[in-house]
Amino acid sequence: MSPGGKKRTACVTGGNGYIASALVRMLLEKGYAVKTTVRNPDDMAKNSHLKDLQALGPLEVFRADLDEEGSFDEAVAGCDYAFLVAAPVNIHAKNPEKELIEPAVRGTLNVLRSCVKAGTVKRVVLTSSAAAVTSRPLQGDGHVLDEDSWSDVEHLTATKSPYRGYPVSKVLLERAACRFAEEHGISLVTLCPVVTVGAAPAPNAHTSVPNCLSLLSGDEAAFAVLHGIERGTGCIPLVHVEDLCRAELFAAEEDAGAAGRYICCSLNTTIAELARVLADKYPHYGVKTHLLSGERLEKPRVCLSSAKLVKQGFEFKYKTLEHIYDDMVEYGKALGILPS
Repeated sequence: MSPGGKKRTACVTGGNGYIASALVRMLLEKGYAVKTTVRNPDDMAKNSHLKDLQALGPLEVFRADLDEEGSFDEAVAGCDYAFLVAAPVNIHAKNPEKELIEPAVRGTLNVLRSCVKAGTVKRVVLTSSAAAVTSRPLQGDGHVLDEDSWSDVEHLTATKSPYRGYPVSKVLLERAACRFAEEHGISLVTLCPVVTVGAAPAPNAHTSVPNCLSLLSGDEAAFAVLHGIERGTGCIPLVHVEDLCRAELFAAEEDAGAAGRYICCSLNTTIAELARVLADKYPHYGVKTHLLSGERLEKPRVCLSSAKLVKQGFEFKYKTLEHIYDDMVEYGKALGILPS
């Protein structure tokens, strides 16, 4: 409750997404009134969970599109906090500049303009990604990456990496958001989550969940993404979706101290270590060892540090692989990634 006894109100963009759906649920459980946005509220295949979440508290669903200026005005009006979670994710874009990078920056600024118009938003929490931190050439082992680390846009653009769109879009939207916030006096905090796992209300998870279950499912395309993360980053950095949502809320409610960007990572691991833990934890599925041929990292070459977040007073709940994977298999079965 706010001091006047009125429920605090939060806007979460992209409510049918994996992370946003978990954040909407947590905010409702914490007593917030929530307004969320989707591109097509009538698409029940993507939005049915939002109807279920309305049983937890006041949740309004608005139509909004990142490409349409002003379309977030109604959803943000009267809100105390705005959580910018919606973003284009097409990592296989044929033309990353036009299909991913420009829409990501434009969409972020569209929502921020709505926050300025609202005049009530005390803080904006922008969800970026560790992809804005880790995509850079690394020599040697033992690197610790923190909030001062940025993905190398010039290197990614020069090498014409086919996957450059996602990390470049995250760096550029972060920088554009920071400039805009400074110019318009907005209190902006950015979270850079690593590979996010765990159960969420969303009935679809096209993100890291299938990748992180690929050792059990045997899905070679999903495993190739996981392998690409380890090769490109130097580790598999993980965070449970509940811890990420708790960090989002922490960043919003931390009246004085929260500022700048925060890496949200509770554990740095490798595919080899993940395979050992999953083989032990889920023997009835069995790890698909044919995926593990070739050289494997035994220890992370790189660690992503959440020291800044922890120093601020945040504590991770899920700190071991066993704990982080606690609800993943049930969620995987619900999503059809794993057999029941």
